[in-house]
Amino acid sequence: MGYSPVGVGGSAGVGSGGGGTNGANWSCCGTSHKCWCRWRWENQHHHYRLFSSGFVFFFGCFVLFGSIATLYAWLAFTPSVRMGLSSLGCQEDNEGSWSIGVFYGVSPFSLKPIEAMNVWRNESAAWPVANPVVTCASASDAGFPSNFVADPFLYVEGDVFYLFYETKNSVTLQGDIGVAKSTDKGATWQQLGIALDEDWHLSYPYVFNYLGQIYMMPEGSAKGELRLYRALNFPLQWTLEKVIMKKPLVDSVIINYDGKYWLFGSDHSGFGTMKNGQLEIWYSRSPLGPWKPHKKNPIYNIDKGFGARNGGRPFFYNGELYRIGQDCGETYGKHVRTFKIEVLTSEEYKEIEVPLGFIEPNKGRNAWNGARYHHLDVQRLPSGEWIGVMDGDRVPSGDSVQRFILGCASVAVVAILIVLLGVLLGFVKCIIPLNWCIRNSGKKNFTLMAWEKSSAFSSSARRFCSRLNRAPPFLRGKIKPYTCAGRLILAIIFVLGVGLMCIGVKCIYGGNGSEEPYLWEGHYSQFTLLTMTYDARLWNLKMYVRHYSRCSSVREIVVVWNKGSPPELSDLDSAVPVRIRREEENSLNNRFKVDPLIKTRAVLELDDDIMMTCDDVERGFKVWRQHPDRIVGFYPRLIDGRLLKYRAEKYARMHKGYNMILTGAAFIDAQVAFERYWSEEAKQGREVVEKYFNCEDVLLNYLYANASSSRTVEYVKPAWAVDTSKFSGAAISRNTKVHYQLRTDCLLKFSEMYGSLAGRKSEFGSRKDGWDV
Repeated sequence: MGYSPVGVGGSAGVGSGGGGTNGANWSCCGTSHKCWCRWRWENQHHHYRLFSSGFVFFFGCFVLFGSIATLYAWLAFTPSVRMGLSSLGCQEDNEGSWSIGVFYGVSPFSLKPIEAMNVWRNESAAWPVANPVVTCASASDAGFPSNFVADPFLYVEGDVFYLFYETKNSVTLQGDIGVAKSTDKGATWQQLGIALDEDWHLSYPYVFNYLGQIYMMPEGSAKGELRLYRALNFPLQWTLEKVIMKKPLVDSVIINYDGKYWLFGSDHSGFGTMKNGQLEIWYSRSPLGPWKPHKKNPIYNIDKGFGARNGGRPFFYNGELYRIGQDCGETYGKHVRTFKIEVLTSEEYKEIEVPLGFIEPNKGRNAWNGARYHHLDVQRLPSGEWIGVMDGDRVPSGDSVQRFILGCASVAVVAILIVLLGVLLGFVKCIIPLNWCIRNSGKKNFTLMAWEKSSAFSSSARRFCSRLNRAPPFLRGKIKPYTCAGRLILAIIFVLGVGLMCIGVKCIYGGNGSEEPYLWEGHYSQFTLLTMTYDARLWNLKMYVRHYSRCSSVREIVVVWNKGSPPELSDLDSAVPVRIRREEENSLNNRFKVDPLIKTRAVLELDDDIMMTCDDVERGFKVWRQHPDRIVGFYPRLIDGRLLKYRAEKYARMHKGYNMILTGAAFIDAQVAFERYWSEEAKQGREVVEKYFNCEDVLLNYLYANASSSRTVEYVKPAWAVDTSKFSGAAISRNTKVHYQLRTDCLLKFSEMYGSLAGRKSEFGSRKDGWDV
């Protein structure tokens, strides 16, 4: 592949009888087209051509396609993917990227995530705290490297919650049992360490109390038995109490019901067992055994999507017993299913499925549990409130391997397309090089030659190679590369190759495709997205809502409707609640109006004509959480000099600093900014905004600067941002010259009212995260 003829002659020439090869014989390349594809040997000296034109063409095209794909990767990949993982933990794992969230409700069938309960933590700027609350990062940062955390079980002692879970060790790649503690009802978790570590994989740490002793029954099916451990010094020291069953049961639980203890588990080791679709029940007078099998074992041996495999702790509600099962139909651990147990005796068992009432996540891979959730432990607290802990994953099982295979396949197809281009352009004369063949390899091996003659496979291979090497002249005869049709075909092949190379690079190096939020001080949080628009820009709004509602940390979108009839909410494709706030007056001051219905401290003021990646938004949110007293945004400006003049970002770049952030794309503290903007002090400034129908963002910058002697703005550089108003003709400020002059006038007036910004210059690149360069 990729070689052109090197000429005829020399002692090893095909058809010359050299090396005992007759030109009339069928050989891998010994056809009438005579593909000369081997290095030349002349006068017993190594005079050969290292690089044929075909090879150079192939290598050059591959480098070209790879360079384009690399540029695409730099533009498209999130900074976390481009920079790689910064710690030993949280390495990409084929089993997934599981994490754990907390839910509350008045019943086990009305659970809502912690962010819906508006639990605030000032020390981490989490207003509110959002799921997940325990992740591989929180375990790894505490000194226990973990690729993921899953299978959570709660143990409640008064006001203290202990969370036991499976953690996959990033070094040994083995499951261990980790434990964390919370003293604030699950909002904040302190990692205590590894509670149990054996020489085999452990998971599903079912913890319960029996006669004043605390026991743990983890899954250890790799050991081939079900073990029960007792706490010596709870929660970190455990000892083996008893091997209660010599069976490799998975995801086992014990429940006290009707005077007996019942053990539910799955044995996937038997012949004919449906993996993830099998369930067995055993019963005893004590959790320590002896255990007797249920008369109808196995209770289930059916499709894996039914929910036979346990997915958490059974629970009682209103006198009824419920079992949690896993639906593994589409992928392992797709979601949990709830069953009400109607009959449970030593001879009979009956259950019916009931709805859990859980609201399915709809942000796809940007949601921490967007792809699957397979475990739920729900318990009633002494207060009467119910709490649940659930694990979730943003990618399906085996995602990393599937992406790698797809990426390699894409690159392989690119190689084929490059060969096809070389054939059409005349750089590639044959497909199979001559020196790949036994007979024409330049070496005489009579044993191999005898095998080649007698082997039916070799004969078929020679015929296939011969026919394949007839393809180049055939294709060049059919497709003329210098005609219009030929150029079109070449262009299509080129574009297809570039696209496939980009797909290959993305699949292999681009991560799992999610744009995840950034952890800060052990917590995730959420913000409200606010935009101001009117009827002429409805198409912008639809695209805007569809895109940004899928960003992980967006809780709600508030649309300030300034003019015309607002759309129906059903017209907007949103993954989060959308609230349209219709204003009586068309005023830019409405952007910062105090809104008591906003439930988050952070508000992202984002014009409806600005499109950027969710990752850029998430990075900006993290920086704001580090500096909630500042305006944090994506469009910097520099106001300096004796003669104040409003200039574009280029001026700030030239002078290597900024002192203003435009609030067309900026995070602010809703409680501080809105009250400051509508204070009596800002009244004159608001009147200027009304007069010019401009400068509301400039005014807010002056108000922040006037209220503090320290730094009041932070810049975050977006990977890319697109102004969609340029495609619609509905821009509010289409005449740039007039727009800039109005803003210059505003600067003069605001400087007289609130003082100068000239001494507040911040340099680009001053932060350690490098996001402001």
